Amino acid sequence: MTSVITAQQIHSALLNLCDTIEEEKDYLSEVDGAIGDGDHGVNMAKCFRGVKAILETADAEDVGAVLGLVGMEVMNSVGGAMGALYGTMFIKLSSKSTGKSEVNLQDLSVMFSEALSGILTIGKAQVGDKTLVDTLSPAVEALAQAASQKQPLELALSSFEAAAKNGMESTKDLLAKMGRASRLGERSIGHIDAGATSCYFILRAFATSHSE
Repeated sequence: MTSVITAQQIHSALLNLCDTIEEEKDYLSEVDGAIGDGDHGVNMAKCFRGVKAILETADAEDVGAVLGLVGMEVMNSVGGAMGALYGTMFIKLSSKSTGKSEVNLQDLSVMFSEALSGILTIGKAQVGDKTLVDTLSPAVEALAQAASQKQPLELALSSFEAAAKNGMESTKDLLAKMGRASRLGERSIGHIDAGATSCYFILRAFATSHSE
């Protein structure tokens, strides 16, 4: 049983993420269409096509370098808040893993805590506001708890993924307090948030990276 994730495994997981976003683009836009602009899937797919092109020619020896490349591409290619949020996520992940050829559970916990902090700083959303924070925050908490308990990496990542999924699903019953969906008031209840959904796909890629 492995206790680390290598740069190569993260590189492979990110390539798989690009394919997942492409496959799920219609679903993401459908989810977004219920309470938003309906273009989340299209924008994410366009962005991650660019990410894939960069990853296909990138070295996979430094975890932080790979994540930094993704962050800059996302920041530059997705318009509006989502580009800033996801770009910040990957750049913050990168900042705590630069120079590392592999990362362990403690590293991952620090990385994702930094990513959450960055997103909370620029996005101003909190848990319960019906955003990607509802997916990310419980996942980060689960990872921190697993790290403090020195759980096996595989178990920790399973808890991380489960918490992300539960967080995503919780947005269905929430009243939107941020973005376009907030204008709908009570009508926003009953629909899963699109950003929370795409965030889950991203976190799931990391959760399965140890098996790549």
